[in-house]
Amino acid sequence: MFDFDRVVERRVTHASKWDNMARLSGITAPDAIPMWVADMDFPAPPGVTAALSSEIERATHGYYADTGSWAAALTDWMARRHGLKIEPGWVSPTPGIVSGLGLILQAVSAPGDEVVVFPPAYHAFRKIIVANERRILDAQLVLRQGRYAMDLEALRAKLTPRTKVVFLCSPHNPGGTVWSPEELRALAGFCAEHDLILVSDEIHCDLVFSGAKHTPTMMAAPEIADRLITCVAATKTFNLAGAHVGACIVSNPALKRRLDARIAACGLGSYNGFGMIATEAGWRTGEAWLDALLVYLAKSRDQFDARIEAAAPGARSMHLDGTYLAWVDFSATGLTPEDVAARVAQRARIYVSPGEQFGPGGATWPGSTILDEALRRLDEAFADIPARK
Repeated sequence: MFDFDRVVERRVTHASKWDNMARLSGITAPDAIPMWVADMDFPAPPGVTAALSSEIERATHGYYADTGSWAAALTDWMARRHGLKIEPGWVSPTPGIVSGLGLILQAVSAPGDEVVVFPPAYHAFRKIIVANERRILDAQLVLRQGRYAMDLEALRAKLTPRTKVVFLCSPHNPGGTVWSPEELRALAGFCAEHDLILVSDEIHCDLVFSGAKHTPTMMAAPEIADRLITCVAATKTFNLAGAHVGACIVSNPALKRRLDARIAACGLGSYNGFGMIATEAGWRTGEAWLDALLVYLAKSRDQFDARIEAAAPGARSMHLDGTYLAWVDFSATGLTPEDVAARVAQRARIYVSPGEQFGPGGATWPGSTILDEALRRLDEAFADIPARK
């Protein structure tokens, strides 16, 4: 029903993933492949295209008003897809999740306060914290049985009176870990014990593969609703990143008023009409598309894992339970991080996000169809590496 193999030409279309590649990477080859920005090259669900086409045909694109149907679509989606029951009145639209994180920091902390991050983690966390003149408090993730885990006892020893906020990626970006209810409850209890605001970025919550199940933090630990902000969006799910529409879900009225005050103070109470229409249509019409996409992505994940480990003996791709990223450890190949980066960029002509961008613990992990061609090039780039015994 859905053709995920159709290649869509995105060069010279204002696509950051493609059109910013040469400037940022220095890879100028005309056949370079971008595997750095987390958006997909698949067409969005047909229902989204139809909704946007109807808006275009009306040809009057004024200010967007009344978020009621949009919030209702979100609440219906969360109940249907995740069993999470929320009230439309708990939802605050934001111009994407990252801007929402900045607004949250302004609402609940002050310059100089510390924000906990579990690295390696989504690089925009670090950027938005620093841009808001807050400090990063790293709580290094540990590897246990091939997946990441939080070390809350180590974090406890690092807390200071200026520690105010915790940023959680759930599912984890870039490692693809889907946190268990027990892990989420442990973190929630930790935040309650130390009077910390927990911000759960769940933008990848819909992109979870068979055998794993995303548990919203609101469901795992309802007892900390007074200090919990959940961030979700349709943009990753339905390949609508350019819509720049996200949602912050806050059930504590006082905490929501603080966030909404920052939104108003920044003049962000008016919304991108095209983005609101597209994301509402995704939630209302995109479920069959998403189900088909997850099957396709799981096959791509398995293909990538097998091929990268064969191409570069000693490399290990972390098995993703969620997201559509790739997180590969090259430390056992015998190559330096610089050599790995040069092979990927110069021989394979592929641009990936450097692992160190994700914070401590990421240096040996260069991160990201077209996939077949990318894998063929990686085979060639590492062809001279002897097999590991």
